[in-house]
Amino acid sequence: MSSTQPSPVKAVVAPTSAKKPYPFWLGGVAASVAGACTHPLDLTKVRLQTTGDKGMINSIRKTVASNGVRGLFDGLTGTLLRQMTYSTMRFAVYDKAKAAVHTGAGPPPAWKMALAGSIAGGIAGVIGNPAELMMVRMQADKAKPPEKRYNYRNSIQGLYRMTKEEGFSSWGRGIVPNGARAVLMNMSQLASYDWFKQELIHMKVLEDGPVLHFVASLGAGTVATTVCSPADVLKSRIMNAHGPGSTSTLAVIRTSLANEGPMFMFKGWLPAWTRLQPTTILIFLTLEQLKKGVDRYRAAGGTML
Repeated sequence: MSSTQPSPVKAVVAPTSAKKPYPFWLGGVAASVAGACTHPLDLTKVRLQTTGDKGMINSIRKTVASNGVRGLFDGLTGTLLRQMTYSTMRFAVYDKAKAAVHTGAGPPPAWKMALAGSIAGGIAGVIGNPAELMMVRMQADKAKPPEKRYNYRNSIQGLYRMTKEEGFSSWGRGIVPNGARAVLMNMSQLASYDWFKQELIHMKVLEDGPVLHFVASLGAGTVATTVCSPADVLKSRIMNAHGPGSTSTLAVIRTSLANEGPMFMFKGWLPAWTRLQPTTILIFLTLEQLKKGVDRYRAAGGTML
């Protein structure tokens, strides 16, 4: 009699599932919180770049004297609209781009993080340009003579009025310097934050936690301020300009160089750094805590995030 040998049973190994991505809107929420807290500094930076104000403290005093403390929050709705469009998009695209450009093992090298940041900045800069335009106009408005003010009530009404009075083409005003700034900002801010965080952990200087996030964001803010200053100044001047020919990037560069010399590109650096540092720190500290909150929610069985 022939005996039938039982076939060996192969062990089935369950595939390791990749970690579920975080909600795409976390970056926008974190940036909105940071933007609301640091709005007075951003407003001061824009007014220094677009007016003849001299010195950050003098500009703040001038704003308070003219419009009260509440004047330091002029254009806040423009800031929030900008953060929920531009910042939501840049954080969402950065995570996707980083995963696309680095498929190997281990953390991505610095140049790949910079490439992912550049891609995210380019896309977000184009999509967020109308909101950026609203933010700049609303922040600079009350520093101008009454006859040159836009007098937008809020960012939504401002977009409607701008479209009605200037056409849809106005949505692209300043898109070249703004797009360039967005590429530079995300290449330097997002990538350098990840790099500082990665290196500090690798060198065992700090463990992952709030102190590490603070130090990494401090370095990222300094790098981003310096890299972005020239494009930031040009963007503010073009978006806020009046009259024919005032939207030309080359015309603005020629006029500014003739009147102020090459250092005009770093005008407002101190308020820009003073604003961007707390903004960068608040963004990443808030974002990291939001991510931990999502992790705790999922660990407790939550399925909606």
